[in-house]
Amino acid sequence: MPGVGKSALALHVAHALAERFPDGQLYLNLHGATPGMTPLTPGQALTALLRDLGTEPGRIPELPDAAAALLRSLLAPTRTLLVLDDAASAAQVRPLLPGGAGCAVIVTSRSPLTALDGVARFPLAPLSDDESADLLRAASGRAGLDGSDAARLLVELTGRLPLALRVVAARLAARQALAPDVLVGQLAAADDRLRHLEYDDLSVRRSLAVAQDALAASEREADRDAALTLRRIGALDLPTYGAPLLARLTGTGETRTEAALDRLVDVALLEETAYGRYAPHDLVRAFARERAKERETDPTDPTDTTDAADTTDATDTALRWYAAVAERALAAILGPGPDQDDRRRPTAARPAAGHPAHDDEVAPFDTPEAAFAWGDRELANIVTLVERHADDPCGRRAALVSALVRLVFPYAHRRGRVPEMEVLGRVGLRVARRLGDAAAEAYALVDLAGLHFLTGRQTEALSLNDRALDLWRRLDHPSWIRRCLNNRGLLLEGLGRHAEAGEALTRSLEYARRLGDPYGEAVTHSHLGNLYEHTDPRAAIEQHRLSLALGEEIGAVIVRHSAHCNIGYAHLRLGEPDAALPHFEESLRILGGQGDWHGESQTRLGLVRALRLLGRTGRAARECAELLGRAEARADRYTAGLARHQNGLLLRERGRPGEAREEWGRALAALEGTDEHAVVAELRALLAAEG
Repeated sequence: MPGVGKSALALHVAHALAERFPDGQLYLNLHGATPGMTPLTPGQALTALLRDLGTEPGRIPELPDAAAALLRSLLAPTRTLLVLDDAASAAQVRPLLPGGAGCAVIVTSRSPLTALDGVARFPLAPLSDDESADLLRAASGRAGLDGSDAARLLVELTGRLPLALRVVAARLAARQALAPDVLVGQLAAADDRLRHLEYDDLSVRRSLAVAQDALAASEREADRDAALTLRRIGALDLPTYGAPLLARLTGTGETRTEAALDRLVDVALLEETAYGRYAPHDLVRAFARERAKERETDPTDPTDTTDAADTTDATDTALRWYAAVAERALAAILGPGPDQDDRRRPTAARPAAGHPAHDDEVAPFDTPEAAFAWGDRELANIVTLVERHADDPCGRRAALVSALVRLVFPYAHRRGRVPEMEVLGRVGLRVARRLGDAAAEAYALVDLAGLHFLTGRQTEALSLNDRALDLWRRLDHPSWIRRCLNNRGLLLEGLGRHAEAGEALTRSLEYARRLGDPYGEAVTHSHLGNLYEHTDPRAAIEQHRLSLALGEEIGAVIVRHSAHCNIGYAHLRLGEPDAALPHFEESLRILGGQGDWHGESQTRLGLVRALRLLGRTGRAARECAELLGRAEARADRYTAGLARHQNGLLLRERGRPGEAREEWGRALAALEGTDEHAVVAELRALLAAEG
């Protein structure tokens, strides 16, 4: 990328190789991306090289092919190193390559020059933290920077880019009165960062502008599209990008957008972080934000539109697109039924005319796995957007934020994305209350209750759920009343309030039958089974089998997997791990790629317990490690704590008491403050017994 130190490295290597090329070295700057200069044509480059080799100007052929042949003949018998710096393209370089076996060439370029054959490519990335700190200290002469917070922040704010570090170092060297902390403050202003990364003839902005300006002025459609795409990236400013969203922002269609993204990668203004996903370096991001605020064509034309105005349009376009695709994902993840229908139904702040799925270009997902994969790619962008615009005064945009949160939350819950759920839930509740949208507020309360349940905070979840239940009763929404009663029963059972739990679940079951909702009926039978397990595990199994039969009848994967998981736990309660094991295994098999993190984690915990009780500690340890890794990847401390509890038991049984104590200590720290009182008490007893 621009400013990454290509030329400096090439010259360093060339000097180190001097003895291997006794006939000399030739250096030529091709000006492929030099501010204020046009790239050399192959003819101009050949003329310069032939002159360096001593050819008289009058004997240099005018035709490039003839000049290239002369260059090859002169170099053929020699051992010469060519350094071709700042190449614009493979076409510019190809005529300059010698044919002799004794010669070598080093080429630097922003483009990977993949059209050149027989080359070894060495992509350069920004420096490491330590390398950046070394460069900053050496170039600035400020010994006091060693290990300081200011040095660490300067490295971070320059994105570890050598050019930016050199600018910062030059400013510190030139002005001894300029304190590093002051410079940190200047660079921390993201909208003004590039202004402080200029000194003398060094400028990060100019280095980046060369490529952008060349794209914008090009006769090629893909280049002009690339310039526009970078401005739209700056207007929206998200963590990563894909072609489908950018195609909506540019209006050029996905095929042209993909070509534009390829060009931005070619000129090192974007990095392809994964297939089809793109992200700019932090300083390219700052440059793109600047360009998004500038006029696209004639700044003197009062009728010309500006990208500053388009920033608002880009936000609305992105919110609408994300809401439309999230609705398709919701349909694939939840399947037909009231859960899906209710979330798609317009609320007071989002009338039917603003329904996000009226985008006919958004195709449905073929499978739940595809919907989950889309959510995995886009969730960080969605969280960024809704958090940024949670307090937007525009009512239309706030309604879009509210709808998007409601539509995407089931994905985040199923995936167990705990930190993201926290942001989405808080934003959803805040926006709904500001809009005075009671239904949206009730959705947000239910979703936050789901988050607290997922993280073991059942008392808080019950309070939120009951507030949502009151709202749904006021709105006379039987389907949601049923679900909140069902949730209430589940939470009360977990808190040991069994009589109240039974009352809530019985009423939920009545609602499900009255509504003709077999899915809701199946879920309630499952929760009744969990309640009965405390007094009669055999009766619990019968309830779970009723749930399983309904799940098989309606083809509900989550119901079937939950039923087998719960039957497994009932057998554990009965002291029958051999009967429990096949149910846990079947539960995981049924779940497949459905992405129900809570269900998966509970099943894996049961599987680990069954295997441990059967003495199959090797497999139990592997399954436990798998569960712990997945929990930590989701920042799910609650599930990680439960997994560490089991892992400690396994370590003790394998004769490693010291490691067991460490695991139990970590488990206790993770579970303190949750409603897992029985497990917390057991952990304290285990730690006390082990000294």
